[in-house]
Amino acid sequence: MSKKRIIYGLTITTLIILSMGLFSFFKSTPAAQKTSIDPYKDNATNLIYNLLFCDNLDLYKENTQQPIQYPFDILFSESSTTTDLQKVIDDKNSDPRIKILAYNRQLASGHKSTKKEILAVIVEVGLENGLDVLATFNNGTARYINQTGKILIWETTDETSNKLTNELFLISHDIVNKIGAWDKPRRPYPTKGNVRITFLVSDGLYFGEGPISVLFKDPLASPALLKATELMKYLTEKSLETNKQQSPNR
Repeated sequence: MSKKRIIYGLTITTLIILSMGLFSFFKSTPAAQKTSIDPYKDNATNLIYNLLFCDNLDLYKENTQQPIQYPFDILFSESSTTTDLQKVIDDKNSDPRIKILAYNRQLASGHKSTKKEILAVIVEVGLENGLDVLATFNNGTARYINQTGKILIWETTDETSNKLTNELFLISHDIVNKIGAWDKPRRPYPTKGNVRITFLVSDGLYFGEGPISVLFKDPLASPALLKATELMKYLTEKSLETNKQQSPNR
C-alpha cells in the first residue's frame, strides 16, 4: 500500500501512517520553507491574504489609519497588560480578528488562555492558476480570494450562511481537539495540488495539509473541507445574485 502524506501542525516526532483513515504527521521540508508567503501578483491582494492570519501585528499597525482608537490603541501599545488585552477579548463587539491579535499578544507574553476558542477557519487550495482561499470567522463574516486574485468580502450574514458557518466550526472543534498547536512561524502557502486547513484558536494556530486528493478523503479533515466548500459556493452564488440585482437593467 502506498504512503499518503498529510501534514498536521504538530511539533512532534514524524510518523508515517498508512492511508487507512489515520493521519500522517510530517515536519516541513527546508525547500518548502523557501517559498514566498505572497501568493498573488497584486500587492493589495497579498495584503488582504496575510491580514487574514492575524499573525503580524506590524502589518495591522502599518494599515490602520490615524488617530489610533480602541481597540487598536490597546493592541498596539507596548505597555498593554494581559488584563488590558483580556478586556478586548471579552468585548462582545470585538471583531474575531481583533480577538486573535489580542490572544496572540497574550501568548507572546507567556500567557496561554485556558479557553479553547476557535475564531477563524481558513482553507487554502493550490490550483492550476493560483491559490483559492476561504477565510470564515466565528461571527459569520468571511473573505474569499479566488485563484485569479478577485476578492469577495462577506460582512453581512443570513440564515443559510450562519448555518453553514456554525456547522463548519462545530466540525472544526473536533479536529482541533485531536491535533496540536503549531509553535513555529506560519508555513508558506500550499503549492499546486495541495490543500491546507488552518484554525486560528485562542491558544495558537492549528493546521492540516496534504494533497487535495488525499485530504478531501481523510476522515478527520474531509467533513470540514466539504463544509467549507459548501459555504464558499453559497457565498459566491449569493454575491453574484446580489450583483445582478444591483446592476442597472439593459
